[in-house]
Amino acid sequence: MKTSSFAVVLAFGTFGLLTACGGSSEPPAAPPPPPPPVAAAPEPPKAEEPPPPPEKAEAPKPEPRTLEVPIEAKSGSKLKGKATLTETDGGVHVALSVEGVAPGGDHGAHVHEKGDCSAPDGASAGGHFNPAGNEHALPTTAKRHLGDLGNLTVGKDGKGTIDITIPGANLKAGDPNSFAGKAIIVHAKKDDGGQPVGNAGDRLGCGVIKG
Repeated sequence: MKTSSFAVVLAFGTFGLLTACGGSSEPPAAPPPPPPPVAAAPEPPKAEEPPPPPEKAEAPKPEPRTLEVPIEAKSGSKLKGKATLTETDGGVHVALSVEGVAPGGDHGAHVHEKGDCSAPDGASAGGHFNPAGNEHALPTTAKRHLGDLGNLTVGKDGKGTIDITIPGANLKAGDPNSFAGKAIIVHAKKDDGGQPVGNAGDRLGCGVIKG
């Protein structure tokens, strides 16, 4: 009987040992989850480009200067008239009109060097305006007195006009080629282009170009 009891005990112990060693074991631990992706660093804000400089507005061109010149009678004439001088690109446009002159014929007209019409015969206006020191000539000649305007033709009604642009002249105060501060003279005879001043005779009209 003792032997049988020992066998039972031995068998039970062996079963318990087997149960302890080979029984159900815990499942292996799951691997840790992968780390979350590292977020890319935000790009630094781009520097704002400065706005383009405002376009410079072109300065408005000054209006062409215009001078009105009344022409008064001289040397006992009955002449009266008016000249309008306007600056243009590179010159001065002269529009001269007279009336009260003996009908028919041509009459020389010039810009003279002095703005003085005080003398009864217009002699106070001096000679032709000639800053370049050229010889006298008609406007068809390039080298001439800057003040040479040519001739106006008087019709049967005693009226005559000149409409001419003088290159190189201007109306700027103090400029050596300026007509401002000079005088316009209308003569009794035709300017024939001869020396020294065209043989145009007496001064029938004079007007100061006030600048």
